Amino acid sequence: MSGALEKSLAILEYLVDHPDGVSLGQIATELNQLRSGCHRTLQELVRFGYVRQTPRGDYALTTRLPAMGLNFIGKSGVVDIAQPVIDRLARSTEELVRLAIVDGERLTLIAKAQGARSGLLYDPDMGIDLRLSCSAAGHAWLMTLPEDLAIGHVSRQGLGTPRNFGPNAPTSVRALLKMLDEHRKRGFSIIQDVYAPGMSSMAAPVQRQGEAATGVLVIAGPSLRLSTAKMNRFGPALLAAANELAATGAASPLLKSANLGTWGNVGDKPPPPARKTVRAAR
Repeated sequence: MSGALEKSLAILEYLVDHPDGVSLGQIATELNQLRSGCHRTLQELVRFGYVRQTPRGDYALTTRLPAMGLNFIGKSGVVDIAQPVIDRLARSTEELVRLAIVDGERLTLIAKAQGARSGLLYDPDMGIDLRLSCSAAGHAWLMTLPEDLAIGHVSRQGLGTPRNFGPNAPTSVRALLKMLDEHRKRGFSIIQDVYAPGMSSMAAPVQRQGEAATGVLVIAGPSLRLSTAKMNRFGPALLAAANELAATGAASPLLKSANLGTWGNVGDKPPPPARKTVRAAR
């Protein structure tokens, strides 16, 4: 990657977290870029319509990048395929249901349906990359991978700490591997107070026989309502929905095969196919 392109992408990724805009000085300092060079890059991004300058002189993203992302997701057909399945599962569980797509070494949330009609609602931002070590989706994906590959993904992303996530977030690879073993026995992941305090979630991989997982289906809600016993009851419905997506997902490029390629890890080998597909719990 050229230096100019790398600096441009770093600025765009930084501005994602600052919708109200950021000063030139703060951007240059946070990204360790020379102020003059950072200013030139920002002016180019403004010229091409990816960044705008606010009335007070700060810099913020325009809607061009989000529009490109929505257009890409829309044309992939994944939402058309997945939304009916997600909606049905949300209605039956009366909880939040989300779909995350495997993209290289990350999981990105792209679709959701809220089944809860009243009371406390859990509804995180869409489009975020999930922390693999302390999310139900991350665990559901990692449990389909060979141990060394799963450890590699987590090591590169970093373990989530209880201070930044939930009090039960694993603080070592050994603790994480123990949790993954427990998930494999039931065929889906279950966590409580791991991703966030007071939150429970469960997830199952979207995976066809003999192939790598392409996505993860998640049910999440407040721990006071979504208990361990209730999550175990939801297990068969979650697995059935994940298997339905695995069977119908070939119509979308995003669910047809895992998006492995060389995303951020040129030279790495793709994971071998999973040994078996997820089957509905009895």
